[in-house]
Amino acid sequence: MIAFLYLLTIAVWGTSWLGIQFQLGTVAPAASVTYRFILSAAIMLALCWVMRRRTRFTLPQHGRAALQGLLLFSTNYYLIYEGSRFLPSGLVAVVFACVVIMNIAGTALLFGQPVGRRTLLGAALGLAGITAVFWPEIAAFDLGRDGSLGLLLCLLGTLSASLGMLTSAANQRRGMPVLETNAAGMAYGALFMALYTLAAGERFGFELSAGYVLSLLFLALFATVIGFWSYLTLVGRIGADRAGYVTVLFPIVALLLSTWFEGFRWTPLAVAGVALVVLGNGFMLTRLGGRKPLAAAIGQP
Repeated sequence: MIAFLYLLTIAVWGTSWLGIQFQLGTVAPAASVTYRFILSAAIMLALCWVMRRRTRFTLPQHGRAALQGLLLFSTNYYLIYEGSRFLPSGLVAVVFACVVIMNIAGTALLFGQPVGRRTLLGAALGLAGITAVFWPEIAAFDLGRDGSLGLLLCLLGTLSASLGMLTSAANQRRGMPVLETNAAGMAYGALFMALYTLAAGERFGFELSAGYVLSLLFLALFATVIGFWSYLTLVGRIGADRAGYVTVLFPIVALLLSTWFEGFRWTPLAVAGVALVVLGNGFMLTRLGGRKPLAAAIGQP
């Protein structure tokens, strides 16, 4: 069962980055994110009802769920969708792998959890890898260049995701149940994106093509609902540190798909950079001397 959950999580999160590409085009990214989380929230709330889980919260708890939704289920996705317009899906997944580093830094700052030397080494390797992969964009950084803009948007989206995960961790420490809080957070995320779409003057258009509709259903059901279920089940059974190894593997799946479907070209610098990112995440998530390291939470794409 553990192997199945690993493979399921890696498969749905590794392929979802390519699914995002099918959402880009005629429909505004903010509208697409709104549709995705309306569907995801409806499914999650239906699951809560079937499982007889209480979804009533106090006013302060609604505020915490809304903050989680703003960071993890709206701003994060909107920025990632916008950045995906300028980068291949595989590279977006590599950028998002930085969430492990951001989570470690945030957990140390907010929760006072110490950071070991092995974790610092892994973070340094990961940053070196990201620098190598995106060196052409970094060396000639200019927001007028598509690659530079895409990198910045995806980094900001990853930062928002990390803050959302830390908010989720704080909510769990306050006794808020994971399933019900995520359901409420997704509903709030859809609401925030709908309001932003209206405020920005964007149209709530919809594309009836098979690619758009099927990718929307895949992202809402598989990448969000099933991906969350499989990952959180892994966390419950084997712990967040060991479950976090999906961050090592799903960027590889995304890059392979990007190579096949988008013509992504592997340069020697890109190969070395991806290897460093994978190695760095492995260092940060590996137990050392029987002591449990800083567990890095993970969010779905």
